[in-house]
Amino acid sequence: MTQFIKTLSVAVGLAVLASAIPARAQVYADSSTQLDKYLVPATTAVATPNDQGFLGRWLLLDPISKPNRSNTVFTDSYIREAFAVPYFKGQLGDVLPKDGSKVKVMVEYQPPVDLSGGRPMMRFPQEPVVYEKKEKKLQWHAFDSKRFNVKLFRFATNLTEDRYGVIFWAVTVVNCEEDIPNVRLAVGSNSASMWWVNGEEAVVLSGDRRMVMDDCASPRLTLKKGRNVIWGAVINGPGMSDFCARFIDEAGNPVKNITLTTK
Repeated sequence: MTQFIKTLSVAVGLAVLASAIPARAQVYADSSTQLDKYLVPATTAVATPNDQGFLGRWLLLDPISKPNRSNTVFTDSYIREAFAVPYFKGQLGDVLPKDGSKVKVMVEYQPPVDLSGGRPMMRFPQEPVVYEKKEKKLQWHAFDSKRFNVKLFRFATNLTEDRYGVIFWAVTVVNCEEDIPNVRLAVGSNSASMWWVNGEEAVVLSGDRRMVMDDCASPRLTLKKGRNVIWGAVINGPGMSDFCARFIDEAGNPVKNITLTTK
């Protein structure tokens, strides 16, 4: 009886351990996941925020390789320095790139992600290395998100070879029929990010964080009558990447009397 109990205990322990280890054949996130579950090409029809006010129409640039072994390095000073680099012409400008246009960007080259085990792994060397600088041609894509958040990781796995250790740039235009004062840009991101409204810094989300709606909000600002340009940059090391953004009023209610374009 004692031997039976010991054998049973070992079996249960092994079962618990096995359940905690992902199977090699497990599909974590790769190019086999259909992008149109998350993002679809933007149409010419007028776009509006969803029922909760989240902005779903964005121009997204192919991710820029920026190797990082951990997200804990994303302090305010680190991300400010990373986003201050002039990666492409028109960065943070008022004139938006066109859907499908390409830009040449100098990146820190990293080998494509390893999918040999069935689960993408970002393999970093044990010691710090100096990554080779390479010029890559990256493309802008106009998308409408089918969810309240924009799945950057799914975007990257379907369209590019860089999905970990990257910077994502996003931009959209918010159109208003009249001035809308005393609103805040409320953002959540995975991992760190910075956001600008009409060329002015609005929100900074630093550190290693998961996306939570309205995680951080800007000071009060005014969406002016006409065209307002919203830029965002998200940086991530290992792990998933996404963001959500909306404008909220003084009472925390979503601003929905706006339209979205990418021009």
